[in-house]
Amino acid sequence: MVKNKIISAYEEIAEKYNELIDHKPHNAYYDRPNTLELIQDVEGKIILDAACGPGKYAEILLSKGAKVKGFDISTKMVELAKERNNNKDDFFVHDLSLPFEMFEDDYFDTVICALALHYLEDWNLTIKEFCRVLKPGGSLVISIEHPFFEYNYFNSEKYFEIEHVNCTWNGFGNPIEINSFRRPLSECIIPLTDNGFYIDKLIEPKPTKEFEKLDPKHYKELNEFPAFMCIRAIKK
Repeated sequence: MVKNKIISAYEEIAEKYNELIDHKPHNAYYDRPNTLELIQDVEGKIILDAACGPGKYAEILLSKGAKVKGFDISTKMVELAKERNNNKDDFFVHDLSLPFEMFEDDYFDTVICALALHYLEDWNLTIKEFCRVLKPGGSLVISIEHPFFEYNYFNSEKYFEIEHVNCTWNGFGNPIEINSFRRPLSECIIPLTDNGFYIDKLIEPKPTKEFEKLDPKHYKELNEFPAFMCIRAIKK
């Protein structure tokens, strides 16, 4: 089962992932600065960090005065999120593809979901739940792998389909197979607009200068063609 493979992989790399997350270029100097740019006025706001990993986004948001609740499908990632944030607020194990029964309607000001939706074959239930738990006018901020990048990277010949794909990561200790789902651009947008949101802003990000010092090769590539895409959607 694909989901079990995804969980197993993240359980295996969790410690190393947490160790590197503060300064790993694609996370620290590409995904995070561009995604955080879409989250405004966090002080005093209640934020859901969906698929929180080891809690780095939560750490930043808490430091700016937000109240954060976070969950992840990986038990080890949740443990690391609690350690990183001194058990502040609530971090718990939950599957992003299942209903958020622990949260009432119209509770959060913002939901953030960074680099996680590509692990779901069908986004619709998850996006509906994001909408349900957000206050009217609340914002959903997501970062995803860019559909054009993925189409090329996986040498796909079925652009309009949602495909199960996999690759090998070598940056977190032993090589590890990572399974996910590649989708066309329309399947990144329609689940949002069909389930209670309008698109407020879309960024095809570029890396910061700090990235260049650590990884000049990928810095050059990312300034020529995006690997990620960041979207802010507003609850109608």
